[in-house]
Amino acid sequence: MGKKRGKSNMSQDAKPDAGTFDLDRLQKLVELMDQFDLREVKLSKGEEKWHLRRGPQEIVTGVPAQYALPSAAIPAVPAAAAPAAAPPTGGDASAPSADAGLVPIKSPTVGTFYSSPSPGEKTFVKVGDRVSNDTVVCIVEAMKVFNQIPAALSGTIAKVLLADGDSVEFGQPLFMVKPD
Repeated sequence: MGKKRGKSNMSQDAKPDAGTFDLDRLQKLVELMDQFDLREVKLSKGEEKWHLRRGPQEIVTGVPAQYALPSAAIPAVPAAAAPAAAPPTGGDASAPSADAGLVPIKSPTVGTFYSSPSPGEKTFVKVGDRVSNDTVVCIVEAMKVFNQIPAALSGTIAKVLLADGDSVEFGQPLFMVKPD
C-alpha cells in the first residue's frame, strides 16, 4: 500500500520533491507553535531542516548552567502565587495611592523570573535605578530559552514585584516604574 499524505500526518517518511515545501506539514507546525505559544522551532531529519520563528526577535542569552536545574523544579512549587497576590491584600486606603502614577513593566511571556544574568551576579536593576526603553530589567526563562526583558519605558524603578525563581504569567507586572 502506498504512503498516505494528509494534513495531520506529520511523521510521514515521504519527502517532498527537491525545492518544494510540504505546506500541509508547515501549516500544522505553525498551528502547534501558536497552540503552545512557541516562538521558535528547529527541526532536522536527514537532509531536511526546518527553522521557524514567529513574533519579534528577542535578545536571548546563553543558558547559564546554574539556572538549568532550579528552573526545572520551580513549576512544581505552588507557593509562587502568594507573592503575586500579596500587594492587593493591603486593606488600607494609602496602598492604592502609593502606586498612583506608577507604570508596570509586564512580562511578555510565561516562564520563570530571574533578576540577574546568573546566580550570585549583580541584579539587572534594583529600586531607585533609572531605566530607559532598552534597559534590560530581568530575564524570563521559558522552555530553556532565557529572554532578556527590556524596560520599554523611561523612569525610575519604584518596586520589584517578584523574587528569583518565581513563576510568571503572560502580562503579569514584574516591576513598577515612576515614569520620567
